[in-house]
Parts: sequence; C-alpha cells; structure tokens
Amino acid sequence: MEQRVLSIKELNRYIRMKLESDALLSEVWIRGEISNFTHHSSGHMYFTLKDADSRIKSIMFASHNQRLAFIPKEGTRVIARGNVSVYERDGQYQFYATHMQPDGIGSLYLAYEQLKGKLQAEGLFASERKRSLPRFPKVIGVVTSPTGAAIRDILITLQRRYPQAAVVLHPVLVQGKGAAPSIVKAIRTLNAMGEADVLIVGRGGGSLEELWAFNEEPVARAIYESEIPVISAVGHETDFTIADFVADLRAATPTAAAELAVPHAPELRAQLRQREQALQQSLQHRLAQARERLRRLQASPALRQPQRSLLQHAERLDMLKARLRQGMASRAELTAARHDRLHQRLLRYHPQESLLFAKRRRSEGERQLRQAMTAILKDKARQLSYGIRQLDALSPLKVMGRGYSLVYNEPGTKLIKSLNDVEPGDMVRVKVTDGELDCQVWGMRKGDENEHGEGNTGTGTGAGAGAGAGA
Repeated sequence: MEQRVLSIKELNRYIRMKLESDALLSEVWIRGEISNFTHHSSGHMYFTLKDADSRIKSIMFASHNQRLAFIPKEGTRVIARGNVSVYERDGQYQFYATHMQPDGIGSLYLAYEQLKGKLQAEGLFASERKRSLPRFPKVIGVVTSPTGAAIRDILITLQRRYPQAAVVLHPVLVQGKGAAPSIVKAIRTLNAMGEADVLIVGRGGGSLEELWAFNEEPVARAIYESEIPVISAVGHETDFTIADFVADLRAATPTAAAELAVPHAPELRAQLRQREQALQQSLQHRLAQARERLRRLQASPALRQPQRSLLQHAERLDMLKARLRQGMASRAELTAARHDRLHQRLLRYHPQESLLFAKRRRSEGERQLRQAMTAILKDKARQLSYGIRQLDALSPLKVMGRGYSLVYNEPGTKLIKSLNDVEPGDMVRVKVTDGELDCQVWGMRKGDENEHGEGNTGTGTGAGAGAGAGA
C-alpha cells in the first residue's frame, strides 16, 4: 500500500481536530502564574501561564475577557477555564481561556478593590459633589427587599420619629444574579416619578457575596446619577460597599438610615414648646417696655403743658421770619449790583462800537493787502527781468550773429553735429541769421586732417551748386 504524504498544514489541522475532539481538553481548568502579558488594542489578551515545571502560551479573546471581574496583570496567579487547540500557522498548541479568576485571593475582593479605585479616580466619591438631605422630607423612597428585616426596621423607625412622612417602597432583589439590575431600575424609576425627597437604598447584613449587588458598577453609577439625595444602608456597621462611597450619606444600618432621613417629631415638638415659651416671654417683656414708655410720655411736660411748647415754637418762628427778611434784602442788593456789571459789559458790546471796530480792521487789512501786493509785483518784475537777460544770453540767434550757422538734414528734423550724421551727396539745410540755404555735401574732411593740411578723398565741404536762393 502506498504511504500517504501529508503537508504541514494538513498535519497541524489533524492535530488540532484531535485536540478539540478530546473531552478533557475541550473544557479544562488550569492553575498558573501570568507572564508576558499583553492587552492588545483589539481587546484580546495574550499571555503565558506557567508553574514551577512548565508553561503554556495562552490567549483570551475580547468577547470573553470583557466579562472579567478583575484586570489580569503580570505575575498574577489565576485559575482559568478553557480549551486546548493548535494554531495551525505556527504549529503550536496553546490554551484558549474563556473564564478566569484570581488564585490565592478572593476574586470578589479583588474586583471590589479594582472597581473602588476606578470610581474614585473618576470622582464618584468626591465629597464636594455630595448633597445635603432635606430637613423636612414629605416622601421617603425606599429601595430594598419587601420581605427582609431592613424594611421592617425602616418603617418602624420612620413611624416612630416622623409619622407624617409618606413612604414609597420599590421592592427589589438584594442578592443574586438579577439584584443589581433590579436596584438600578428602582433608583431610576423613583427619580422619574419625582415624588420622593430622599431615597434609602440598602439591605440587612451578610457576607461579601450576599452584599455584592451593592458593589456592582451599574448600581454605583445609578446612585451617582440620581437627582434625589441617596442614603446607603447596606449591612452592619462594619460593612462598607461601593454604594456607601458613592451615596450622599452612608448609614451604618437601615435603622440608622431612617433616623438620618427624617427629624425626630417628639424633639421637634419639644423645640416648638421651648420657642413658644421664649416668644411669650419676649412679647411680655416688650409689652412691659411699651407700658413704661407710655407712662413716661404721659408724665412729660409736652403733654401736660402743651401751650408752653407752642410758645417756644412761635418764638423760633419769629426769629426765622426776621432772618428770612434780612436774607431777601441782602439777595436783592447782590442782584442789583450784578445787573449793573452786566449793563456795563453790554455797553462795551454795543453794535455801533462793533461796527466802528470792524471798519478800522477792514481799512488796516486793505492797507496791508496793498503793501503785500506791491511787494510781490516788484519781486516778480525783478525775477522776470533776470530771466529775460538769461534767455537772451543763451539765445542761439546771438551766436549766429557772430558768423555761426546751424546745419540740419534735408527734412530739417535733425541737427548735424558730426561727419557720421551725413554722407557725400546728401542734401542739407544751413540756417543763418536771416534765412536758410539748401546745400549738397560734395566731400568731407575730418578736423585734424584740415589742421595739418593733408589731402582727403573728397573735394571738401562746400555748398551745393544749386543752393536755395530764398532764406
């Protein structure tokens, strides 16, 4: 029989199927210490479980580790449940964890400490956010079991201390799997109703497992989000839950919570009696003072001899009238003097005086204007004479009068200044003092050759034979 040859992939797949079909390896519990722990951004956890003699690579997918009650760390000893399989690509078997709990320390206690640290870091325990309780609540909301001892203690205490307050009980589960959602729903329902002035949330004492519903994060956040002040009343005096730290006020027992929620009616009545007595004493004292004052007023001279008081006021009235007459006379004199001063000032501003002053200013202005115009005209005349003399000195006509002339090209648009401006045979115009000559260039000589008497290829510069007759 021919031997079958397997590929590596086929071999690894066969081994994986064998491992996954094994009843023991499909759901196995193992104990070990976590090392090489990595919490990937995808949410998966990669780590190694080891003991003193061996180790195995492990993985816990995000869909499983998000339900953990604690956060695994490097060096944590745990007990894990899962299955063993092979990662086909690497041909390596590894442990796939689905559940995990700490080993050597209670998982609930570790979860309690971790949640407490998390919520404290978020500020849910901050004292500045806690609200004071209403002094005279009308409605007390109670979230607890309807059959436990806690509700009996709360009702008895409320009836004894403050019977006029109404009680609204929202029954809930206080332990077990559905306890936390039940408590959260009750807190939110009472907030939505808006009737209660204060909430008491709690139960009687028990073990950490029995009180665990009040250590759940949803319960803590529901208490934190409550718009109604919350008193936590969980367990006995030594029991502390996460709900105790988040609540606005913590009571050691349900009975103590009821005592904190309402005032003591007998004590209030005693205080009212004391204040009533104090009020009566104060009124009697004020009444006695009023009677004494009335007696003094009746015995006063103003009431016994009112005419004498009127005579004093009449004398004072006469004095005031005299002072008023003197003040009016003095005021009249001051007013007359002020009128005289104003009259003198008005005379200085009479229209005739103002007209004469304006005429004098106009005459003076005309004189100054004439002087200024004469000076300007003389200065402009001097400048004009000086400019004429300068123009006359620079005039080309004066130069031409001394025997010089100007030579232009045939159109008369360009002044010829060099031999390079013309060629033999070109027609030119020569301007003299009394007209123009039309000439033709017969030849050209440079200035230095003429000075030395040397010959040139041309016959010299001369006027054309047919020079223009008219200037």
